[in-house]
Amino acid sequence: MDFSFSEEQQAVRGLATQVIGDTVDNDRLRELRAAGEHVDRELWRKLADAGLLGIALPEQYGGSGQGFVSVALVLEEIGRFVAPVPYYATVVLGADPIARFGSDEQRSRLLPRIADGSLVCTGAYQESGSAADDPYTRAERSDGAWTLSGQKDFVPAGVDAELLVVSARTDRGPALFVVEAATAGVGVERQDTTTGIPEARITFEDAAAELLTDDPAALASVIDRAMTGLCAIGLGVFEAALKLTAEYVSTRRQFDKPLANFQAVGQRAADAYIDTEAIRLTTWQAAWRLEQGLPSATEVAIAKYWLAEGGQRVAAAAQHLHGGIGVDRAYPLHRHYLWAKWLQLSLGGASEHLQRLGAVMAAATQ
Repeated sequence: MDFSFSEEQQAVRGLATQVIGDTVDNDRLRELRAAGEHVDRELWRKLADAGLLGIALPEQYGGSGQGFVSVALVLEEIGRFVAPVPYYATVVLGADPIARFGSDEQRSRLLPRIADGSLVCTGAYQESGSAADDPYTRAERSDGAWTLSGQKDFVPAGVDAELLVVSARTDRGPALFVVEAATAGVGVERQDTTTGIPEARITFEDAAAELLTDDPAALASVIDRAMTGLCAIGLGVFEAALKLTAEYVSTRRQFDKPLANFQAVGQRAADAYIDTEAIRLTTWQAAWRLEQGLPSATEVAIAKYWLAEGGQRVAAAAQHLHGGIGVDRAYPLHRHYLWAKWLQLSLGGASEHLQRLGAVMAAATQ
C-alpha cells in the first residue's frame, strides 16, 4: 500500500512552504509584535493570491476542489513557522461547514469572499462547562426566523471575524447557524491567550441567525475536523521545535564537545522525536479518514491525545535542552512552547480524550 502524498498534495505543501517561508521569520514576528499586530495581513493576502484559502472549496466558488488533507498540509506549515494568520479559524472552523452543509445560496454568497481573502470567518463551538459537541447555547424559532442566546468562549479569530458559524441546541438536537458578527445582540469580548493571538468570548442575546444545517450529526463532524486541524498545526510546531533543538545541541559545546554527544541529551531528544512521529502518524491517519468519509471519531481522539500529551513532552524537552536561551524572547523557540499550550487545551486536553476513547472501547464490548 502507498501512504505517500499525491502529486497535487505535495504541490500544495511546497507552495505553502514557499509562501509562508518567504514572508515569516523571527525578525518578521518580532516586528509584528512590536507594532501590536496579531495578524500578518501581508501573508494573508499572499495566501489568498496563491489560492490556498480556497484550496478545499468547490471550484465554482473560487476554490481548487481538493480535500481535507490538503488543508492539513497548509496548517502544518502555518504551525512550522508559527504564522499569525486566521487560516485555521476561517478555513476549518468557518468555510468547511459552509461548503459541506450550506445551501447553494449560502455557498454562492459566502465562499467566494472567503477564497479571495476578503471575508474572515470562524466557528464558535467551545463553551465553559460543556463539551464542544453538546452546546448549551439555545436556538429558538419564531415566525420562521431563528435567534440565538448563549455564550461561546475562546473563539479563534473571534475579534477579527465578520462571520460566525455557531453551534446551538434546538428541539431536534445540535444544529449549526451562520451569524453576522455585527448583528444586534452579538457581543464580542477579547480574550488573550498564551500565543499572543487573541481569541474572543462571544455572547448572543436573541441574536438573529441563519440556519446552516439541523442535521444532528453535522456538529460532531465539524468538531472532528477542528481537532484534526489543531493536530496538523501541532505537527508543524513540534517538528520545528525539534529541528531548532537538534541544531542547538549539535553546535553548543560543553567540555570541548557538542551537547548532542552526551548520552542524556541524546536520549531526551530521541524521546521527543518518537513523540513527534506519533503525532505525525496519528494526525495523517485521522485526516485521511476524514477526507475519505470513513468513521474517524476514534482516530481523531487518538490524534488529539498525542497532540496534548506527547506535544507537551516535546515542548518541555526542547526548552530543557536549550537551557536559558530557550526562554529568551529574542530566540524563536518560546513561540513554539506557547503555541503548544494553546494546542494542548483547545477542544479538550489529554484526559478528556482518553475518557472519550475509554467510552468507545466500553461500548464496543457490549
